[in-house]
Amino acid sequence: MSRKRKAQVKHSLTLQYTGTILSMVAGTVLLCWFLNTTFLEYYYTYNKQNVMLEGFSIINEESRKDALGSQEFDVGFENICANGNISILIISADGSIVRASVNDTKALKRQFMDVLFGDSADTSTEVLKKTNSYVLEKQVDSRLNSEYLVLWGTLADGNLILMRTALESIRESAWISNRFLAYVGIMAVILSGIISVFASRKIARPILELTEISRRMTNLDFNVKYHGKGENEIDQLGEHINQLSETLERTISELKSANNELQIDIEKKIQIDEMRKEFLSNVSHELKTPLALIQGYAEGLSECVNEDESSREFYCEVIMDEADKMNQMVKKLLTLNQLEFGNDMITMERFDLTELILGVIQSSSILLEQKGIHLTFNTDQPMYVWADEFKVEEVITNYLSNAIHHVEEPGRIDIKYTQMEDYVRISVFNTGRQIPKEDLERIWIKFYKVDKARTREYGGSGIGLSIVKAIMDSFHRGCGVINHTDGVEFWFELDTKSN
Repeated sequence: MSRKRKAQVKHSLTLQYTGTILSMVAGTVLLCWFLNTTFLEYYYTYNKQNVMLEGFSIINEESRKDALGSQEFDVGFENICANGNISILIISADGSIVRASVNDTKALKRQFMDVLFGDSADTSTEVLKKTNSYVLEKQVDSRLNSEYLVLWGTLADGNLILMRTALESIRESAWISNRFLAYVGIMAVILSGIISVFASRKIARPILELTEISRRMTNLDFNVKYHGKGENEIDQLGEHINQLSETLERTISELKSANNELQIDIEKKIQIDEMRKEFLSNVSHELKTPLALIQGYAEGLSECVNEDESSREFYCEVIMDEADKMNQMVKKLLTLNQLEFGNDMITMERFDLTELILGVIQSSSILLEQKGIHLTFNTDQPMYVWADEFKVEEVITNYLSNAIHHVEEPGRIDIKYTQMEDYVRISVFNTGRQIPKEDLERIWIKFYKVDKARTREYGGSGIGLSIVKAIMDSFHRGCGVINHTDGVEFWFELDTKSN
């Protein structure tokens, strides 16, 4: 993990972006410094040559006009000397000074003579440009370790001119410029580093967010979304990833739904085969006894085994009773079959559960009185739930019917609510024997009977609790049974809220 983390840091966009900016700034500063160091002095010298040549042209033009000594030329002459930092001496043919930029004209004149006629061992000369009118030289004074640009020649009016400027100031200016550039460059690198860090983080933040989104998408987590302002390409990429996420989620959902339906179809096919076998076995077993009784008593009637009226009525009652049991069992089987295969329509609606339970109790009141059962219902307040009202009535009827047929001394049945946060549990308790632990899970299987003799006694088919389980499964709610020391409690749950 640490190696992977180091690799991520090494290839971080922030570091790459910052490194690129710093490299560009540092490279630019170094290039400028190299160019300044290598070429700035030459450029300054070249520029100074042009200034001296331009000054010579102006002075030569004034000499052609014979205006070198005029007052109008005073300002122009001073500008040439001051702006170009040039010492100028103009001498006539007879040796008199026409114009001079310095007060110490003797020294300047002596230097002029040295240039024209002298050959000092301390001075070396390099001719830069030579025409019929002037000579431009570069002189190096080894004694003073200084360099000069010197222009000397003849003006249009025949006067001699000497122009001289020191190159040391140029070299010093170049050195100062390079040092200043170095300071500015260091500050620029530091400042650009700070700015690039903040800028790169701003740029990298949405990219890192998109990276995290894509990572979670690889794990099929489509809940996270990119939230951008849509102002640049990264925001547009984020919107496209959001659309991709929604499309993938929808497609995977459709695939899962199709796969789930296929799996359900396969399970249904297997279940149908198993149920068909089980159904044939159980139905044949359940119908065998009533069919045998009907056949036996019908044969007795046909053969006039007992000719008295009361015997014939008894035979007919047995035949009708067994036929009615068979009819009830077939109806329950058809109901269970519709519930198990999802063919029965579920209508979810809001209704008062208390009113429904009171109605079921009322319809069973005669049977309760006949068996001397004391029934208590712990509320008369409305309890509104969401379910299929007719199927809930069937569940309560089955629970109450079982409680009536299995109640024992002291003959008490309790119906109560247990209110939860968003659902209610309805319990039907009857005093009597407990259900064996090994049978607690099996009683929901159709045709399963704990006490077959007793079930047969009251006409039970072993289908009622299977219908209850199928109904509660269609509601996606639970049901169950709890053994108590003095009896058995059956329960089921219903939603009290719509969501």
